[in-house]
Amino acid sequence: MSKCILAVDDSKTMREMVAFTLRGAGYKVVEAVNGVEGLSMLGRETVDCVITDVNMPQMDGLTLTRRIRATPGHAGTPILVLTTESDQSKKNEGRAAGATGWIVKPFSPEKLLQVVAKVCP
Repeated sequence: MSKCILAVDDSKTMREMVAFTLRGAGYKVVEAVNGVEGLSMLGRETVDCVITDVNMPQMDGLTLTRRIRATPGHAGTPILVLTTESDQSKKNEGRAAGATGWIVKPFSPEKLLQVVAKVCP
């Protein structure tokens, strides 16, 4: 059975690129447009890994990461932050929130697949 990845990004184009890359490698992908919808999706789907943007309306990716970590059954779910933010202080904030990894946009499909395979074997 393939692993299920939750892609959370307010950019439809970015969600589609992530989903296309992951589905091409055999992953199941579910999508959410912001952190609120992402949390709701966690309650409906069995998710093996979360990929989230940082800057989104309603609930940003770091708040989403903290909320996922506080959700029963998801303390160890891998969470990858996929963002244009490359500032070290923002990365440190992401780690403190519970992010497993950080990928800076624009990303290469190979790099995304490599990181997902590493954190979600």
